[in-house]
Amino acid sequence: MTTEYISYEFPLNERMRVFIRLEQLFLQLDHFLSGSSIWDKRAAVSTLVDILQVFSRHDLKAETLKELERHSNRLNQLSNHEGIDTKRLRKILDELNSTSKILYATNGKIDISSMKSDLFHTISQRSSIPGGTCSFDLPSYHFWLEQNKELQDEDLNMWINLFSPIRTAVDLILNFIRLSGATKEEIAHKGFHQATLDQTQPYQIVIIKLLRSTPYFVEISGGKHRFTTRFMSSSKGNIRPKQAEKDVNFLLSYCIF
Repeated sequence: MTTEYISYEFPLNERMRVFIRLEQLFLQLDHFLSGSSIWDKRAAVSTLVDILQVFSRHDLKAETLKELERHSNRLNQLSNHEGIDTKRLRKILDELNSTSKILYATNGKIDISSMKSDLFHTISQRSSIPGGTCSFDLPSYHFWLEQNKELQDEDLNMWINLFSPIRTAVDLILNFIRLSGATKEEIAHKGFHQATLDQTQPYQIVIIKLLRSTPYFVEISGGKHRFTTRFMSSSKGNIRPKQAEKDVNFLLSYCIF
């Protein structure tokens, strides 16, 4: 569904960067899995290889458990405040706790050895080479791509299930964080906006929303201390994008939860 605004998210720490990258990869995977062509299956497997690379570079089980614990602690602190819907709060806490228990029950760090598939190992090794999974390079992969959907789905589900607990946790965490954002109207004077962040607050993500009719895209840079936003004209031909010369109205959300 097309909305009135285009949203630009900027993570303010490495954990959120990894989570948002994973979220995008999982959404790509969903899209390609819904297709039925060989090219859809190739794209799905390629996305799985990308997901595995993210997992191999980070201890996502530990990072996700830390984030779930942080959310549980903050929600428990809120439970004593007046006006809090304790029934809804308890439901959220139960969801966080059950997700944590599932993660604790999973075995160690996920890496290529976890896939338990010679075919996936081979595809992963060849994927770093442009066009490296052609039929003459990987006849076993070519054979797999020509098999019936039931066999392919069985293998894909086996590979994907390894990531399911982490995906559930990441989706839960990002949803909570985004819902915590308070939105306000701002003006970027001559296409530039800068803000300093209160170090006593656990800022996670900033979200900029711009009307679709606005002829600019948003560049955001920064970290936990401050962030800078520039509103840039889109490039045409060989003309490089440049910063807006006019004031630009936009919506800004600070996600602190």
